[in-house]
Order: sequence, then structure tokens, then C-alpha cells
Amino acid sequence: MNRSVEQWQLKKNAISSEGGIVACQNWLAAAVGSDVLALGGNAVDAAVASAFSLNALEPWMSGLGGSGYIVIWLAKDNRAFAIDFQGVLPKAIDRENYPLDPSIPNSIMGYHGVRNSANTLGFHSITVPGAVAGLSKAQKEFGNLNFDRVLNSAILLAERGLPINWFTNLQIALEARDLSNFADTSAIYLPGGFPPQPEQCIDLGRLAKTLRKLSDNGPDEFYTGSVAELMVKDLQKGGSKITLEDFENYEAQFVEPLCYEYRGSNLYTPGGTSGGVRLNESLKHIERHLDLNVPFGAHTYETYAAALDTAFVSHKKRYGKVEKHGCTSHISSVDSEGNMVALTCTLLGRFGSKVVLPQTGILMNNAVSYFDPRAGFPTSMDGGKRINSSNMCPVICVNNGEAKFSVGASGANQIIPCITQIVSFLLDYKFSLEQAFNMPRIDANGDDMICVDSDLDDLTVSH
Repeated sequence: MNRSVEQWQLKKNAISSEGGIVACQNWLAAAVGSDVLALGGNAVDAAVASAFSLNALEPWMSGLGGSGYIVIWLAKDNRAFAIDFQGVLPKAIDRENYPLDPSIPNSIMGYHGVRNSANTLGFHSITVPGAVAGLSKAQKEFGNLNFDRVLNSAILLAERGLPINWFTNLQIALEARDLSNFADTSAIYLPGGFPPQPEQCIDLGRLAKTLRKLSDNGPDEFYTGSVAELMVKDLQKGGSKITLEDFENYEAQFVEPLCYEYRGSNLYTPGGTSGGVRLNESLKHIERHLDLNVPFGAHTYETYAAALDTAFVSHKKRYGKVEKHGCTSHISSVDSEGNMVALTCTLLGRFGSKVVLPQTGILMNNAVSYFDPRAGFPTSMDGGKRINSSNMCPVICVNNGEAKFSVGASGANQIIPCITQIVSFLLDYKFSLEQAFNMPRIDANGDDMICVDSDLDDLTVSH
């Protein structure tokens, strides 16, 4: 193994609080959730507030134009709930608009390339977004606060603008070529034709006004009000098949959580369209083959690799593909009453479709790429079809009626390997939360290559 390359050591320390905790990839979004807890909100209020704040903190990952899942543990009811707010294809979608083109690389979801990358880039790659419906449904059903209070910080952040640091600059630079194809997007993210320099905040167009409309008029404004009308006008002007009727018919759905018992604990994930099935299959293999009498080491990771390969091969047989790339946001929260949330949301690709709708400032998803452009497959494009296969896998672990941890991840097909190993670290080896998150991991997903953390020893790698 070549260890002559630069290696950053990035470790975060665990914290504790009797008043509750919010964990998020962006520390400012976590702080928003923490402030909501201090205002009397519960874990659901906090997670939802953090998710909305991401519109102005890491918009390349998730936002109003995206979709996802949320899993909620209610301590007083001793019960888990899950909401699917995945995107839906426009009813009038036409597969003829996505002809296969062998000169185009496979899509981010592993499907055949199509002409002009229409399923991954631009207006034809957009599904009806579910984020507003799903987040507001969770908050209305289980939150303590009024919707406008939950949105307050997101509005203030959007009015301030997107803070540019080195990482934000990097995210924009990576997608600059595609972002430049859309004038309204380029005007925001490529001022003067270049990625913005750090140490400034850039204007996010009409996003703050849109968030304020939702705050004033309620979340239905997004699907049946003036916001929906403005979005549809912009979408159709760009060639999208999405109609106002598609927005009006959208509904976030309660789904029965998958529950898998592992080492005496119950693991709750969203329904069968999430990554929960692969997580369960991986853990079943680990439960059968991991010898806990053997010290942690090469045998451990060898078992993980076999388990993950087994689960991903099975998934590919079911759906005919394995997702390759994607960008998501995950938020975990817990409050003083023991309620816990695991929330994962996404635009799918980095900056989604790369389309910002000018009249609302909303950056839209490219979730049409979740669907196979060919006919006759479980994930084939059909009008009005809901996304039915995802890597997203928010998880809540419950033992003896008490929520023990909430975990999730971003990174498309790297999500399941990450979560599988963290769960095993915690439940098989009884590592602390801090140890589990800082342990080296591997990435295996049914292909011919296993990626390993450079911190793994040579003996483990040689296995």
C-alpha cells in the first residue's frame, strides 16, 4: 500500500446534553436545530428546521426541490413512524424524450446514457419534489411548534445569502461547466462567470421570498398556491412535462417502517424502497458469519466485505442496477423526552438538475435519473411513478423501548456500507459512539473492487 500521500486526520468528539442534540453535516444547520430545541421544540421540530436551513447552507445537497425519508421514534408511544417523500415523475412524461445514446456515459444511477443527458441534466431530469410535503407532514403530525417558527432561521439565512468557504467553492467549481448552461443558475453560483471567492455571502435570488411565503401561508402554498404556479410556469418554459395537476396530486406517504432485530435491538428504517432492505441483508450475513471470539481485525472486515457484496448483488438482481453517485444530507436529532429522528434528504446529484427556477429561487432535483429509460423494468419510467429504489437509509436503533442511536449517511452506494459497519461497531463490538464513527471502514458494493481506508493495517488489506 502506498502511504506516501497526504492524509488528513479528521475526527470529531462526541458531545452530550440533557436538553437534546442535533447532528448534521453542516454545523450551522445543526445549530439551527439546537436553537429550536431551546425554544421548546422537540426532535422533529429540530430536524425539520435544520433541513430547511440547508437551502441556504449546502444547497448542492438538498432543499425545497428535493426528496427523501424520515424515521421518527416517539418515546411516549413506544413506536416508530416513517414518511416517504420521494419524488414523482410527471404524469405526461414521455420515454421518447430519453433515447438511449451509447456515446453518453451511464447516468449517476448506473442506467444507460441518453441523448443530451436529459435524465440527469436540465429541465427533463426533474421530478415533482417531495421535501416540503414530507418535512411539513412530519412537523405537523409530531412537532411542538408552529410551522412559521420552524422556518424562521431558514428565512434569515436565505436573506443573508450562501456563505462561501473553501468547501462551498469546491462544490461549485466541480459543477461549474454544467451550472454555466443555465442562465439563472449561473447568475447565482457563477458570478462573473467564475466560482465565487471565499469570505463572502452570495445572493440566492428569490429563495428567501419563497420561504417567507411558505411561512406566511403554510406548506400547501408549495403545491396548490402561488409558489406552485410560479414553479410550473418556469418548469414548462424550460421544457419540463410537470403540470400544476402533478403538484396538486403530490402526497408524502406514511409507510410501515422496516424493523430488523439485530443483537437484541430493533433497527427501524423506511420502507422497502429505501436502503433498509440491503442493510438488513448485510446484517443477516454478519450475524451468521462474524465470529466475535476472533479479535477485531482482518476477519471483521472480510466478513463485512462479503456481507455487503451479497446484499448489493441481490439488490442488482431485483432492480437491474446499482446506484453509483449522489449527494445527500443527513440529520439526526434527539430531545430531552427521548424522541429521536433520522432524516435523509437529497437533490440526488450535486446541484441536482443544475436548474434554479428564477421566480422562486428553488434549485431543482435531477431525480428522473432514478428511473430506467428502457421499458419493462421495475424502475422503468412511467407517468406518475414514484421513486421506488433508493440508497437513502436513515436508521433508528431501539433497545428495550428506548431509542439508543440515530444514524444515516450521504454518498449514494457508499451509504449502506457506512451504516452497516457503524451499526456493527456499536452493537457487535460495543464501541462508543465516538470510536464507531472514527473507525476505518471499507466500501464494497458487489463489483470487482473493494475500497479500503488507508488507516487499515496491511494484514487486513491483504485479506
